[in-house]
Amino acid sequence: MSNWIDAEVIENIHWTDTLYSLKVKGDIGDYEAGQFGRLGLMIDDQIVGRPYSFVSAPHEDYCEFYSIVVEKGLLSPPLAKLKAGDHIYLGKKANGFLILNEIPESDDLWMISTGTGIGPFLSILKTETPWKRFKKCVLVHAVRTAPELTYQELINEFKQQHPDQFEYAPFVSREKTDFALPDRIPKALKKGKLEDRVNLKIESGKSQIMLCGNPDMVKDVRETLEKRGLTKNLRKTPGSISTENYW
Repeated sequence: MSNWIDAEVIENIHWTDTLYSLKVKGDIGDYEAGQFGRLGLMIDDQIVGRPYSFVSAPHEDYCEFYSIVVEKGLLSPPLAKLKAGDHIYLGKKANGFLILNEIPESDDLWMISTGTGIGPFLSILKTETPWKRFKKCVLVHAVRTAPELTYQELINEFKQQHPDQFEYAPFVSREKTDFALPDRIPKALKKGKLEDRVNLKIESGKSQIMLCGNPDMVKDVRETLEKRGLTKNLRKTPGSISTENYW
């Protein structure tokens, strides 16, 4: 119990039958945009907790988390059923290194995600830091169907507030649209379609790439970029590719 604080659900937004966002009020300590916290519920007389990336930014007075219902999962189905006023446990300490303090200087910042992996990037883009540090900020989000392209109102705010800096590239893989790229991210990257979409090239020394989402996507994109001369970003050996396996 010493690792948890009592918190209260203030809103549960249901985007689709399986995708939802929880807004939680609790006296959590400081965290950085891009990090993840923990949510927990008392199940069978013990707290069951899982990590979830913050969608909220540190300056906001609530914590927001974006999740998907895992079939037969122990925690995500009851989390999805919570309503405003319900009790929840919130981890005292945030963790994670997918943060801008760990990213070397460059001209462009690419934030490439699948599914709920978009969460930490929305948190980062809500802050002033990326807009001050980078000439271009590119948000890439791949999903199966168009309704899963969530947070469109927030993304449109980024477009309106930073029209010369912000680029958004959605992918939809299982249905045809007239606005999204149809391929998987690694395939579009190999063919040059992703860079053509945003009219910007990924180049070693000029681009920083942050990856979050499906482990296969993270692996394939990293390998594709490494063949082009980009390297993994480590504290001891700074590079261009920073990853977070969300699943």
